[in-house]
Amino acid sequence: MFRLLSLIPGTAAWRRKRLRATMRGYRALKTSGRLGVIGEIKNALTEVPIRVCAGKFSTAVLGAVTGSAEVALRQYLLIQLGGVNLNRALLMAAANPRKSIAYPMPRDWRQLVEKHGFPVSEWRCALYWGAYVFGMWGYGAIRAFRIMLNGLRFGGTRKSDGSRYACFLDLSPANVPSSGEQPSHDVVSWYAQWPGRNPTISAIKHGVLGVSRITVAGLDVSPQKAPLPPLAGAREITAYLRWSLAAIVRSAFDALRGRWWHAVMLSHAAVAAQVRHVPGETLATTYLFNNSGWIYRPLWTYEAERKGCEIVMYFYSTNSEPFKRAEGYPSMYYGYRAMNWPRYLVWDAYQADFIRRATDGAAQGEVVGPIWFQGNAEDLPAGAGFSVAVFDVTPTRASWYRILGLDTEFYVPATANAFLEHVWRAVSRHQGRMLWKRKRNIGRTAHPRYRACAEGLGNAENVMLVDPAVSAMKVIEAATVTISLPFTSTALLARHLGKPSAYYDPSGSVQPDDRAAHGIPVLSGPAELDAWLRIQRQGDGPAAS
Repeated sequence: MFRLLSLIPGTAAWRRKRLRATMRGYRALKTSGRLGVIGEIKNALTEVPIRVCAGKFSTAVLGAVTGSAEVALRQYLLIQLGGVNLNRALLMAAANPRKSIAYPMPRDWRQLVEKHGFPVSEWRCALYWGAYVFGMWGYGAIRAFRIMLNGLRFGGTRKSDGSRYACFLDLSPANVPSSGEQPSHDVVSWYAQWPGRNPTISAIKHGVLGVSRITVAGLDVSPQKAPLPPLAGAREITAYLRWSLAAIVRSAFDALRGRWWHAVMLSHAAVAAQVRHVPGETLATTYLFNNSGWIYRPLWTYEAERKGCEIVMYFYSTNSEPFKRAEGYPSMYYGYRAMNWPRYLVWDAYQADFIRRATDGAAQGEVVGPIWFQGNAEDLPAGAGFSVAVFDVTPTRASWYRILGLDTEFYVPATANAFLEHVWRAVSRHQGRMLWKRKRNIGRTAHPRYRACAEGLGNAENVMLVDPAVSAMKVIEAATVTISLPFTSTALLARHLGKPSAYYDPSGSVQPDDRAAHGIPVLSGPAELDAWLRIQRQGDGPAAS
């Protein structure tokens, strides 16, 4: 019975069977020294152009993105098909050398996977790919219909007070201020007080519904249902209807003759066409995206940029690069070398150099200092004496970590637990207090060994557990010094606030001259950690960071 159930997609038995296969595949790649092959494949998918569609994109369908359509298509396929599901398919194939990969991929991708030593079931991949293309075409047609329907519901009159505003995308409640009266270290508050923001705006919009409308730094901050204005009036809706019918028919006809790219991009082309058909003055002056979605630049941003809008990608984190190896620097994580955002906001010169390397010099990061992202206005209780702000990274269960396809095992319980235990012992020897803030609460996704260690350490008398929702800046301000697990951004934030700051690597595997450290000292092993803390305890500031 179990065998039969394991063949039915979606059942618990089927999921367990796939999980066991991915774990076996991970062990097989690790044993053979080929853990890095998944990263190599995904970097190839990032950087190698999709040749079949070169010069064959329709301006009538895609509009302003046409000149960059191949890059946009590559970006889109990376986020849709190049993530953990592809990792899982590769790992399952590695578990059984006689098993071929059956995964929806265009022919160019199938050839790249085969070049890296993985057998591909050509007919099954082609079948799955055809189903994916048809599904994306259908979704695109439905999305275009919904955009027209929303326009009809909106009505024929668009009221605008002519105010200029900035619009943040992809935020959560922790990223917006809860009150305009108390200072908060969220990204909206950061932008409101940033001297480099567009000086013409009088308001900030965001998509976190259910929060109150407030004023921050003289700017009106309020939620809105969608980042883009709906169609309004017969003229706009009629023009959009003509585009929709033509694009739906054209993309279907192209897909039937093997030119699948218009069908795949139809749903996003529909949103881009919406922007193309609304007046430019109804759009935001500035649209801001964060680096959680660094890979794909939406098609509609090309239309918005053509209408004079500013498109900004800001990095709220600096932990973007793999660790340096003894033999040198490895390749970047996949997706970065396909970026083509028009403007990047970064923390420092190290991150600006990262943007330059990722884009082959086509873009320069604009250094703006630390960019706040989340944190409430809650203050920590004042404490006397020597205190150490501690920031770690919560390791996930092995089943999830291995599906990420990383070729190094650093953010695992062995490292995270040793980091916490070494720091706690060193702080205790120096009669200090440990202010421990975990990055986020991921519940049972966290590795059981880490949860057990955290539970025991949290009961120690000199350990203060800080709610993940509390701003890291609040923790750092309340502490004497800061210690972070490489390479979390809190170390740079502490340096910016004038606090002694260091990374601590309990494994001894991090290179002290790694550029990913951004000039922050890397302490390796308990002896170096103890010596550094002794200096800070004695108040020897110049040696701190």
